[in-house]
Amino acid sequence: MTKSKRTTAAPPSPPVLGPRALNRATLARQLLLSRSPMSATAAVEHLAGLQAQNVKPPYYALAARLDGFTPEALSRPMADREVVRIVTLRSTIHTHTADDCLTLRPLVQAARDRELHHFRAGLAGVDLDRLAARARALVEEEPRTMKELREAFLEDWPDADPQALSVAARCRLPLVQVTPRGLWGRIGQVRLTTAEHWLGRPAEPAPAPDATVLRYLAAFGPASVKDMQTWAGLTRLRDAFERLRPRLVTFRDDNGAELFDLPDAPARTRTRRPRPS
Repeated sequence: MTKSKRTTAAPPSPPVLGPRALNRATLARQLLLSRSPMSATAAVEHLAGLQAQNVKPPYYALAARLDGFTPEALSRPMADREVVRIVTLRSTIHTHTADDCLTLRPLVQAARDRELHHFRAGLAGVDLDRLAARARALVEEEPRTMKELREAFLEDWPDADPQALSVAARCRLPLVQVTPRGLWGRIGQVRLTTAEHWLGRPAEPAPAPDATVLRYLAAFGPASVKDMQTWAGLTRLRDAFERLRPRLVTFRDDNGAELFDLPDAPARTRTRRPRPS
């Protein structure tokens, strides 16, 4: 009697998430399907920051998401230094919690270093370590405007491009905008100091990206590796997703891109099985 050969079934293909399912999932994670009872600070943390190139958008963003939100609910923690405005993701100003300011900024520091390459012509002959030390001394003595920083830098580097000097300071140091800038109904120039000085504690070492991947998926998933890289302004995040793969679930979108998500995440409605080829 001959033994029959056992065949191993191929693993099932990941379910497909169509545009509607992805839309509903993202709206749910973004607290936009229904108003949340979260506090403003908790919402800023959950969303991993709010884009804040101008003062008012974070207030509008929270008003659309939170039950009973008033501007004071964000102004108060900002005045109390629990929430800050700082350049982080994609080289744009974001409103972050103090804890995220001290961890996310080191995580994206490599992107800020790459940004400086675009200004290297205007920084010829500038010792960037010396510039960072000079900038830190100035802004920790008292908060400074960018104009004041440029004027001080030009005393030391008169042949450099003034704009490049200020960008270098912003890229090399975690500079936060001090209040009253950012408070609802208040007017204030953009004045800067270091996050460490403003918050009274040191920045954390640059973390492995794994924890941020999980937080990103909680706020934006299901999402691809490329989606997160675009959001963060970072590259080479594939390894972090692969390390986390056993803890995640996967899907495909209509174009075949692999999407990752948390297994217990809400509002993934009506997945489709891929059509057999």
